[in-house]
Amino acid sequence: MAAITAGVVFARWELLSAVLMFLASTLNIQFRKSDYTALAVISTCLGLAAACWFATGLLGITLLDVAVIWNNVKAVMVEAMSHTPPDWPMMYT
Repeated sequence: MAAITAGVVFARWELLSAVLMFLASTLNIQFRKSDYTALAVISTCLGLAAACWFATGLLGITLLDVAVIWNNVKAVMVEAMSHTPPDWPMMYT
């Protein structure tokens, strides 16, 4: 019993995000059947957010990691763009 309790405690965020994904999917199906397109789109976005939360939780990625990755991507893009010609993409031959 202690092992089950410990497993649930350690996996609480993953379980919550999995339940949110399920609820968003179920709501999406019901909204599409009832022709509530806007609510279906909202439930789809909530499902995608829960899926991203689930994946980052399983991989152990935190918001600090995302910020570091984003800063690295930004630095690489600025460096790559600094090597382009000044009139790019309007180069004439």
